[in-house]
Amino acid sequence: MKIGFIGLGIMGSPMSVHLQNAGYQVAGYDIVPEAGASLVAAGGTRATSIAQAVQGAEVVALMVPDSPHVEAVLTGAGGVLQHAAPGTLVIDFSSIRPDVTARLAEQVKAAGLRIIDAPVSGGEPGAIAATLSIMVGGEADDVALAQPILDVVGGTIVRVGPNGAGQTVKAANQLIVAANIEALSEAVVFLEAYGVDLEAALKVLGGGLAGSAVLNQKAGKILAREFGPGFKIDLHHKDMGIVTSAARNAGVVIPVGALMAELVASARANGDGALDHSALYRGVLRLSGKKL
Repeated sequence: MKIGFIGLGIMGSPMSVHLQNAGYQVAGYDIVPEAGASLVAAGGTRATSIAQAVQGAEVVALMVPDSPHVEAVLTGAGGVLQHAAPGTLVIDFSSIRPDVTARLAEQVKAAGLRIIDAPVSGGEPGAIAATLSIMVGGEADDVALAQPILDVVGGTIVRVGPNGAGQTVKAANQLIVAANIEALSEAVVFLEAYGVDLEAALKVLGGGLAGSAVLNQKAGKILAREFGPGFKIDLHHKDMGIVTSAARNAGVVIPVGALMAELVASARANGDGALDHSALYRGVLRLSGKKL
């Protein structure tokens, strides 16, 4: 089976490599040509356009940053709908607005293609280890068709409803993750103020009710003050905009989410947008008048 993979960044690159290594024939495209180096090294093909990537493909996978990018890739000039064959399955791994996903799904289906939204959680480590959590929205038959591909890149894969449902669950995921990172960051600054052995403290906290995947994955980056991006604050800023907007549209109140949206925006405004979201710790230091 041939897969056209659009978007070979931090997440898309290792995902495309896993698919190539699993026996699929992957043609990858990215606006940054050198982004396809890992895929080519694994035996895949670097396409020079979306049209070339999707030519002959039975499946087209997307992993791009935001709603406008997905819309352009699918419906824009030279996009997937112009060049993919009828019956092609589109798997959108991107994290975008649920309402945009639902609208695009209607357009894709009207063009004779199939589509599921399959946003992921786990960041770069999860993409590299192929242990991503994948929240899937779409028709049950389409999800079943995609299952072998999802199994290659994910560890926990759950259909959560129709098109758009995957994006809704991903928005909730990003709210929980942001709040957890902020709580961990505040706890570390608090412990530092009292001169506590941080490694010992986080070890015992991780063994109790305060333990979490966030603590396991992000505490080390905070302690080392090493914030190379596994998931950029810029992207989490986008995601907090999605969840706060969707909550407002649904008429529900998420006060912690609103606060987190402001704290993430502040981190971005202070120049931390390209850093890992664990760099929310730096925002706690700034608010506390501490040295970065």
